[in-house]
Amino acid sequence: MNIIKNIKSSAIKVLKTEAQALENLAELVDDDFEACVANILETKGRVVITGVGKSAIIANKIVATLNSTGTPSLFMHAADAIHGDLGMIQKEDFVICLSKSGNTPEVKVLVPMLKKMGSKLAALVSNTDSYLAKQADFVLNATIQEEACPLNLAPTTSTTAHLALGDALAVCLLEARGFGSQDFARFHPGGSLGKQLYLTVEDLVAKDLVPVVNQEAPLTTVILEISGKRLGATAVLNDGGKLTGIVTDGDLRRMLERHPDLSDITAKDIMTKNPKTIDKNEYAVKALNLMREFNITQLVALDGEKIFGFIHIHDLMKEGIV
Repeated sequence: MNIIKNIKSSAIKVLKTEAQALENLAELVDDDFEACVANILETKGRVVITGVGKSAIIANKIVATLNSTGTPSLFMHAADAIHGDLGMIQKEDFVICLSKSGNTPEVKVLVPMLKKMGSKLAALVSNTDSYLAKQADFVLNATIQEEACPLNLAPTTSTTAHLALGDALAVCLLEARGFGSQDFARFHPGGSLGKQLYLTVEDLVAKDLVPVVNQEAPLTTVILEISGKRLGATAVLNDGGKLTGIVTDGDLRRMLERHPDLSDITAKDIMTKNPKTIDKNEYAVKALNLMREFNITQLVALDGEKIFGFIHIHDLMKEGIV
Protein backbone atom coordinates (compact mmCIF):
# COMPACT_ATOMS: atom_id res chain seq x y z
CA MET A 1 0.00 0.00 0.00
CA ASN A 2 2.87 2.38 0.80
CA ILE A 3 4.34 1.65 -2.64
CA ILE A 4 1.03 2.60 -4.27
CA LYS A 5 0.89 5.80 -2.22
CA ASN A 6 4.44 6.69 -3.28
CA ILE A 7 3.57 6.09 -6.92
CA LYS A 8 0.61 8.42 -6.71
CA SER A 9 2.53 11.13 -4.88
CA SER A 10 5.40 10.91 -7.37
CA ALA A 11 3.04 11.20 -10.32
CA ILE A 12 1.29 14.20 -8.77
CA LYS A 13 4.62 15.88 -8.05
CA VAL A 14 5.74 15.45 -11.67
CA LEU A 15 2.52 16.91 -13.02
CA LYS A 16 2.59 19.86 -10.63
CA THR A 17 6.25 20.55 -11.39
CA GLU A 18 5.63 20.59 -15.11
CA ALA A 19 2.42 22.61 -14.76
CA GLN A 20 4.26 25.24 -12.74
CA ALA A 21 7.00 25.35 -15.36
CA LEU A 22 4.42 26.13 -18.03
CA GLU A 23 2.94 28.88 -15.85
CA ASN A 24 6.42 30.39 -15.56
CA LEU A 25 6.99 29.98 -19.29
CA ALA A 26 4.13 32.34 -20.06
CA GLU A 27 6.12 35.13 -18.40
CA LEU A 28 9.07 34.50 -20.73
CA VAL A 29 7.26 35.21 -24.00
CA ASP A 30 8.94 38.40 -25.15
CA ASP A 31 9.73 40.57 -28.17
CA ASP A 32 12.05 37.91 -29.59
CA PHE A 33 9.16 35.46 -29.76
CA GLU A 34 7.03 38.04 -31.55
CA ALA A 35 9.85 38.89 -33.97
CA CYS A 36 10.42 35.20 -34.65
CA VAL A 37 6.78 34.73 -35.65
CA ALA A 38 6.91 37.82 -37.87
CA ASN A 39 10.04 36.59 -39.64
CA ILE A 40 8.59 33.14 -40.25
CA LEU A 41 5.51 34.75 -41.79
CA GLU A 42 7.74 36.73 -44.16
CA THR A 43 10.08 33.90 -45.12
CA LYS A 44 9.80 32.52 -48.63
CA GLY A 45 11.22 29.17 -47.62
CA ARG A 46 10.31 26.52 -45.09
CA VAL A 47 10.80 26.21 -41.37
CA VAL A 48 13.55 23.68 -40.66
CA ILE A 49 13.66 22.41 -37.07
CA THR A 50 16.68 20.58 -35.72
CA GLY A 51 17.99 19.06 -32.51
CA VAL A 52 19.58 15.95 -31.01
CA GLY A 53 18.42 13.41 -28.44
CA LYS A 54 15.09 14.18 -26.78
CA SER A 55 15.10 17.61 -28.44
CA ALA A 56 15.02 15.87 -31.82
CA ILE A 57 11.87 14.00 -30.80
CA ILE A 58 10.18 17.23 -29.68
CA ALA A 59 11.34 18.91 -32.89
CA ASN A 60 9.61 16.22 -34.93
CA LYS A 61 6.33 16.88 -33.13
CA ILE A 62 6.58 20.64 -33.66
CA VAL A 63 7.24 20.04 -37.36
CA ALA A 64 4.11 17.90 -37.57
CA THR A 65 2.03 20.59 -35.85
CA LEU A 66 3.35 23.36 -38.09
CA ASN A 67 2.73 21.35 -41.26
CA SER A 68 -0.83 20.60 -40.23
CA THR A 69 -1.58 24.25 -39.48
CA GLY A 70 -0.31 25.87 -42.64
CA THR A 71 3.42 26.42 -42.07
CA PRO A 72 5.53 24.20 -44.38
CA SER A 73 8.21 22.61 -42.20
CA LEU A 74 10.70 19.77 -42.11
CA PHE A 75 12.90 18.07 -39.55
CA MET A 76 16.67 17.79 -39.78
CA HIS A 77 18.63 15.84 -37.16
CA ALA A 78 21.55 17.97 -36.00
CA ALA A 79 23.96 15.04 -36.06
CA ASP A 80 22.93 14.06 -39.59
CA ALA A 81 23.11 17.69 -40.70
CA ILE A 82 26.86 17.83 -40.22
CA HIS A 83 27.20 14.61 -42.20
CA GLY A 84 25.42 15.68 -45.34
CA ASP A 85 21.84 16.58 -44.50
CA LEU A 86 22.65 20.30 -44.58
CA GLY A 87 21.95 19.98 -48.29
CA MET A 88 18.23 20.08 -47.55
CA ILE A 89 18.44 23.66 -46.28
CA GLN A 90 17.98 26.56 -48.67
CA LYS A 91 18.99 30.16 -48.04
CA GLU A 92 15.35 31.27 -47.74
CA ASP A 93 14.61 28.71 -45.02
CA PHE A 94 14.11 29.67 -41.38
CA VAL A 95 15.89 27.35 -38.93
CA ILE A 96 14.85 26.64 -35.35
CA CYS A 97 17.34 24.73 -33.21
CA LEU A 98 16.10 23.01 -30.04
CA SER A 99 18.51 22.35 -27.19
CA LYS A 100 18.15 22.37 -23.44
CA SER A 101 21.75 23.36 -22.77
CA GLY A 102 22.48 25.09 -26.05
CA ASN A 103 26.03 23.80 -25.80
CA THR A 104 25.91 20.30 -27.30
CA PRO A 105 28.83 19.44 -29.63
CA GLU A 106 26.60 18.87 -32.65
CA VAL A 107 24.99 22.28 -32.20
CA LYS A 108 28.36 24.01 -31.91
CA VAL A 109 29.44 22.49 -35.23
CA LEU A 110 26.12 23.14 -36.95
CA VAL A 111 25.47 26.77 -36.03
CA PRO A 112 28.45 28.35 -37.91
CA MET A 113 27.46 26.41 -41.02
CA LEU A 114 23.90 27.70 -40.82
CA LYS A 115 25.09 31.28 -40.43
CA LYS A 116 27.35 30.93 -43.49
CA MET A 117 24.36 29.75 -45.49
CA GLY A 118 22.50 32.93 -44.61
CA SER A 119 19.49 31.27 -42.97
CA LYS A 120 17.76 33.01 -40.09
CA LEU A 121 18.24 31.06 -36.86
CA ALA A 122 16.03 30.86 -33.77
CA ALA A 123 17.23 29.11 -30.63
CA LEU A 124 14.60 27.34 -28.53
CA VAL A 125 16.67 26.83 -25.38
CA SER A 126 16.48 26.47 -21.63
CA ASN A 127 19.82 28.23 -21.21
CA THR A 128 19.86 31.78 -22.57
CA ASP A 129 23.58 32.17 -21.76
CA SER A 130 24.49 29.27 -24.01
CA TYR A 131 26.52 29.27 -27.22
CA LEU A 132 23.39 28.60 -29.27
CA ALA A 133 21.42 31.45 -27.71
CA LYS A 134 24.25 33.95 -28.23
CA GLN A 135 24.66 32.98 -31.89
CA ALA A 136 20.96 32.93 -32.79
CA ASP A 137 18.99 35.75 -34.39
CA PHE A 138 16.04 35.06 -32.08
CA VAL A 139 15.87 33.35 -28.69
CA LEU A 140 12.74 31.46 -27.66
CA ASN A 141 13.21 31.32 -23.92
CA ALA A 142 12.23 27.96 -22.39
CA THR A 143 14.09 28.35 -19.11
CA ILE A 144 12.97 25.99 -16.34
CA GLN A 145 13.77 25.80 -12.65
CA GLU A 146 14.19 22.04 -12.46
CA GLU A 147 13.42 18.79 -14.21
CA ALA A 148 10.59 16.67 -12.83
CA CYS A 149 13.10 13.83 -12.62
CA PRO A 150 14.16 13.47 -8.94
CA LEU A 151 17.79 13.42 -10.10
CA ASN A 152 17.20 16.65 -12.05
CA LEU A 153 18.78 14.93 -15.04
CA ALA A 154 16.26 13.23 -17.35
CA PRO A 155 14.66 15.69 -19.78
CA THR A 156 11.10 15.96 -18.47
CA THR A 157 10.08 19.50 -17.58
CA SER A 158 12.41 20.88 -20.24
CA THR A 159 10.92 18.81 -23.06
CA THR A 160 7.41 19.73 -21.91
CA ALA A 161 8.38 23.41 -21.98
CA HIS A 162 9.90 23.10 -25.46
CA LEU A 163 6.84 21.29 -26.76
CA ALA A 164 4.46 23.87 -25.30
CA LEU A 165 6.47 26.76 -26.73
CA GLY A 166 6.38 25.03 -30.12
CA ASP A 167 2.59 24.78 -29.83
CA ALA A 168 2.41 28.48 -28.99
CA LEU A 169 4.50 29.26 -32.06
CA ALA A 170 2.27 27.14 -34.31
CA VAL A 171 -0.95 28.69 -33.00
CA CYS A 172 0.38 32.23 -33.40
CA LEU A 173 1.32 31.45 -37.01
CA LEU A 174 -2.06 29.80 -37.59
CA GLU A 175 -3.92 32.86 -36.35
CA ALA A 176 -1.69 35.28 -38.25
CA ARG A 177 -2.28 33.38 -41.50
CA GLY A 178 -6.05 33.32 -40.96
CA PHE A 179 -5.90 29.54 -41.14
CA GLY A 180 -9.49 28.27 -40.77
CA SER A 181 -11.40 25.02 -40.49
CA GLN A 182 -11.59 24.63 -44.28
CA ASP A 183 -7.79 24.85 -44.50
CA PHE A 184 -7.48 22.40 -41.63
CA ALA A 185 -9.79 19.97 -43.42
CA ARG A 186 -7.58 20.02 -46.52
CA PHE A 187 -4.63 18.84 -44.46
CA HIS A 188 -6.60 16.33 -42.35
CA PRO A 189 -8.81 14.36 -44.75
CA GLY A 190 -8.36 11.09 -42.89
CA GLY A 191 -9.81 9.82 -39.63
CA SER A 192 -12.78 11.02 -37.63
CA LEU A 193 -11.32 14.52 -37.22
CA GLY A 194 -11.03 15.02 -40.96
CA LYS A 195 -14.51 13.67 -41.58
CA GLN A 196 -15.97 16.15 -39.10
CA LEU A 197 -14.41 18.93 -41.13
CA TYR A 198 -15.46 17.98 -44.63
CA LEU A 199 -18.31 15.44 -44.64
CA THR A 200 -21.69 17.08 -45.22
CA VAL A 201 -25.21 15.80 -44.64
CA GLU A 202 -25.59 15.34 -48.39
CA ASP A 203 -22.62 12.95 -48.37
CA LEU A 204 -24.36 10.62 -45.91
CA VAL A 205 -28.00 10.73 -46.96
CA ALA A 206 -29.25 7.69 -48.90
CA LYS A 207 -30.70 9.61 -51.83
CA ASP A 208 -32.61 6.63 -53.25
CA LEU A 209 -34.33 6.03 -49.90
CA VAL A 210 -36.58 9.00 -49.20
CA PRO A 211 -39.67 7.79 -47.30
CA VAL A 212 -42.55 10.22 -47.72
CA VAL A 213 -46.33 10.00 -47.36
CA ASN A 214 -49.16 12.47 -47.75
CA GLN A 215 -50.66 13.68 -44.49
CA GLU A 216 -53.97 12.06 -45.46
CA ALA A 217 -52.34 8.67 -46.09
CA PRO A 218 -53.93 5.75 -44.19
CA LEU A 219 -52.04 3.88 -41.51
CA THR A 220 -51.24 0.92 -43.77
CA THR A 221 -49.51 3.21 -46.26
CA VAL A 222 -47.47 4.79 -43.48
CA ILE A 223 -46.37 1.39 -42.14
CA LEU A 224 -45.45 0.12 -45.60
CA GLU A 225 -43.43 3.25 -46.35
CA ILE A 226 -41.49 3.02 -43.09
CA SER A 227 -40.80 -0.71 -43.43
CA GLY A 228 -40.08 -0.53 -47.16
CA LYS A 229 -37.44 2.22 -46.91
CA ARG A 230 -36.01 0.77 -43.69
CA LEU A 231 -35.08 4.09 -42.14
CA GLY A 232 -37.39 3.81 -39.14
CA ALA A 233 -39.37 6.90 -40.11
CA THR A 234 -41.19 8.67 -42.90
CA ALA A 235 -41.67 12.33 -43.69
CA VAL A 236 -45.23 13.62 -43.92
CA LEU A 237 -46.07 16.16 -46.63
CA ASN A 238 -49.15 18.28 -47.29
CA ASP A 239 -50.84 18.51 -50.68
CA GLY A 240 -48.37 21.20 -51.70
CA GLY A 241 -45.41 18.91 -51.01
CA LYS A 242 -44.30 20.84 -47.92
CA LEU A 243 -42.96 19.03 -44.87
CA THR A 244 -45.53 19.08 -42.07
CA GLY A 245 -44.37 16.27 -39.82
CA ILE A 246 -42.60 12.96 -39.32
CA VAL A 247 -43.81 9.52 -38.25
CA THR A 248 -41.30 7.21 -36.57
CA ASP A 249 -41.40 3.62 -35.35
CA GLY A 250 -41.89 5.06 -31.88
CA ASP A 251 -44.92 7.06 -33.01
CA LEU A 252 -46.46 3.85 -34.36
CA ARG A 253 -45.95 2.00 -31.08
CA ARG A 254 -47.41 4.84 -29.04
CA MET A 255 -50.36 5.07 -31.43
CA LEU A 256 -51.13 1.36 -30.98
CA GLU A 257 -51.27 1.89 -27.21
CA ARG A 258 -53.69 4.84 -27.51
CA HIS A 259 -56.01 3.83 -30.39
CA PRO A 260 -57.79 0.48 -30.28
CA ASP A 261 -59.60 1.30 -33.56
CA LEU A 262 -57.05 1.87 -36.35
CA SER A 263 -59.44 2.02 -39.31
CA ASP A 264 -59.61 5.81 -39.57
CA ILE A 265 -56.05 6.68 -38.53
CA THR A 266 -54.07 8.82 -41.02
CA ALA A 267 -50.53 10.11 -41.05
CA LYS A 268 -51.50 13.54 -39.69
CA ASP A 269 -53.13 11.91 -36.66
CA ILE A 270 -49.93 10.35 -35.38
CA MET A 271 -47.14 12.48 -36.85
CA THR A 272 -44.80 14.65 -34.83
CA LYS A 273 -45.31 18.18 -36.05
CA ASN A 274 -42.43 20.55 -36.82
CA PRO A 275 -39.75 17.85 -36.96
CA LYS A 276 -36.09 18.75 -36.52
CA THR A 277 -34.43 19.41 -39.86
CA ILE A 278 -31.02 20.22 -41.27
CA ASP A 279 -29.90 21.60 -44.61
CA LYS A 280 -28.15 19.09 -46.85
CA ASN A 281 -25.10 21.39 -47.13
CA GLU A 282 -24.44 21.51 -43.39
CA TYR A 283 -21.54 19.53 -41.97
CA ALA A 284 -22.45 16.07 -40.71
CA VAL A 285 -20.99 16.92 -37.30
CA LYS A 286 -23.68 19.61 -36.92
CA ALA A 287 -26.30 16.90 -37.48
CA LEU A 288 -24.67 14.92 -34.66
CA ASN A 289 -24.77 17.93 -32.35
CA LEU A 290 -28.46 18.51 -33.09
CA MET A 291 -29.30 14.86 -32.41
CA ARG A 292 -27.49 15.07 -29.09
CA GLU A 293 -29.14 18.36 -28.18
CA PHE A 294 -32.67 17.09 -28.81
CA ASN A 295 -32.02 13.45 -27.85
CA ILE A 296 -33.20 12.09 -31.22
CA THR A 297 -31.73 9.60 -33.67
CA GLN A 298 -32.56 11.12 -37.05
CA LEU A 299 -33.09 14.41 -38.83
CA VAL A 300 -34.94 15.32 -41.99
CA ALA A 301 -32.47 16.68 -44.55
CA LEU A 302 -33.75 19.53 -46.68
CA ASP A 303 -32.75 21.03 -50.01
CA GLY A 304 -34.13 24.50 -49.47
CA GLU A 305 -37.74 23.74 -48.48
CA LYS A 306 -37.82 20.45 -50.38
CA ILE A 307 -37.22 17.19 -48.57
CA PHE A 308 -33.88 15.64 -49.54
CA GLY A 309 -33.77 12.58 -47.30
CA PHE A 310 -32.99 11.38 -43.78
CA ILE A 311 -29.75 11.34 -41.85
CA HIS A 312 -29.62 8.81 -39.02
CA ILE A 313 -27.29 8.41 -36.06
CA HIS A 314 -26.20 5.10 -37.61
CA ASP A 315 -24.92 6.97 -40.67
CA LEU A 316 -22.68 9.04 -38.42
CA MET A 317 -21.51 6.02 -36.46
CA LYS A 318 -20.64 4.16 -39.65
CA GLU A 319 -18.38 7.03 -40.70
CA GLY A 320 -16.72 7.16 -37.29
CA ILE A 321 -17.96 10.67 -36.52
CA VAL A 322 -19.69 9.67 -33.27
